[in-house]
Amino acid sequence: MDISTIIGAVAAFGLMIAAMMNGGSILLFVDPASIMIVAGGTLGSTLIHYPFKEVFRAVSVAKKTLFHKDQAPGEIISQLIEYAGKARKEGILSLQSVMSQVEDPFFLKGLQMAVDGQEPEALRDMMERELEYVQERHETGADIFTTMAAYAPAMGMIGTLIGLVQMLQTMDDPSSIGPAMAVALLTTFYGAVAANVIFTPMSGKLKHRSSSEMLCKTLISEGMNSILAGENPRVMEQRLHAFVAPNLRESNFKK
Repeated sequence: MDISTIIGAVAAFGLMIAAMMNGGSILLFVDPASIMIVAGGTLGSTLIHYPFKEVFRAVSVAKKTLFHKDQAPGEIISQLIEYAGKARKEGILSLQSVMSQVEDPFFLKGLQMAVDGQEPEALRDMMERELEYVQERHETGADIFTTMAAYAPAMGMIGTLIGLVQMLQTMDDPSSIGPAMAVALLTTFYGAVAANVIFTPMSGKLKHRSSSEMLCKTLISEGMNSILAGENPRVMEQRLHAFVAPNLRESNFKK
């Protein structure tokens, strides 16, 4: 579970709720009609923008903002160095014995192709094509939440305009103007909160997750190609270190 997401959500909503309660009852900020306009309008516009299956898939992708385990690049490099050494000493078929230790389907597919005797070019083509598809899926998921972040404030403004029209129709009753104006502004409030506290941060988190995952998969792709080419593990480590920040580079060889 991602602690930063939980802390951020608690801080953002907690401070807003505290500010609401400071001026009176929190129920003043609850209006079912405004919620329906913002939530329903945002969802409807998103369904018009994207196919249903893409929107439905985004719901499952959203879970990655809370439940996701990042794999450290250093761990992957160490794994690849270990497998490279084993392949050089015992042959490429010896990697079949370590496949049960690998959980990443992308890594497992690369090992299986190597054990099956695929040529380095075929392995590289497969893994690069897989990387492209994964990146495309990730971008679509993040883009959906970016789109929802754009629609939510617009739906809030539409709700405000609806409320203002209704308010202007009852101008002959001054006592109804204040409550009607408050309800009209609530839709703008809901839209702003949805966009800036939910959808935009979720999109940003998903893009960060995608970047981290793509780095790990790129390391796996480059490492597997080096193993098939019979590259020296030390040389392979230096090449893989080029993909990570200098402060994260740890050698697996004693000097």
